[in-house]
Amino acid sequence: MQLSDPPERGDTLQQISNIAVARTASIHRTTGETDVQVNLNLDGTGKCTAATGIPFLDHMLHQIASHGLIDLDVRATGDLEIDDHHTNEDVGITLGQALNKALGDRKGIVRFGNFLAPLDEALVQVALDFSGRPHLSYGLQIPTQRVGTYDTQLVREFFVAIVNHSQMTLHIRQLDGINSHHIIEATFKAFARAMRMALEIDPRRAGTIPSSKGVL
Repeated sequence: MQLSDPPERGDTLQQISNIAVARTASIHRTTGETDVQVNLNLDGTGKCTAATGIPFLDHMLHQIASHGLIDLDVRATGDLEIDDHHTNEDVGITLGQALNKALGDRKGIVRFGNFLAPLDEALVQVALDFSGRPHLSYGLQIPTQRVGTYDTQLVREFFVAIVNHSQMTLHIRQLDGINSHHIIEATFKAFARAMRMALEIDPRRAGTIPSSKGVL
């Protein structure tokens, strides 16, 4: 059997560039409770604008952008006079939809990502798979009900929303931690780095879907 010559480096980089061009999305989602606009570029440099009306959520969105090297613009208004739940969830939903749209058929991506992030005494592991099958395994034990004004129960709701609408499998494990802020921030940083790993274009797989089934 005669083997074909390997592609030139320039050809491989051009294939990667061609794939990366389309990896952007804009989603505008409006309900009776919220109005959310998300713009993202999976091949960005970590630029972020976040204005959700929930300061701690804005801080976590900056972690996703910065450590995931995703350019992210999130604007949201919602019924914060009731509580943060609807806005927090709908930002997660819209971000998940934007991820799903930007990924398209998911050709060429590494697909799997795993990262272990320390933040002082906190240590959190995130493993994920852009599998097309939504699943969340959530193992955080956050000791306080609030960080500032943010209800820490909303962390799980945010990830549920992202998982369901990006069609991602996500496992979050807390290995250590006693400070609620540190635990949550380590989680978002680990999530961002695992996602960055999974979203990278694999030069050996450029143009093909990373599944033995041929579809995700």
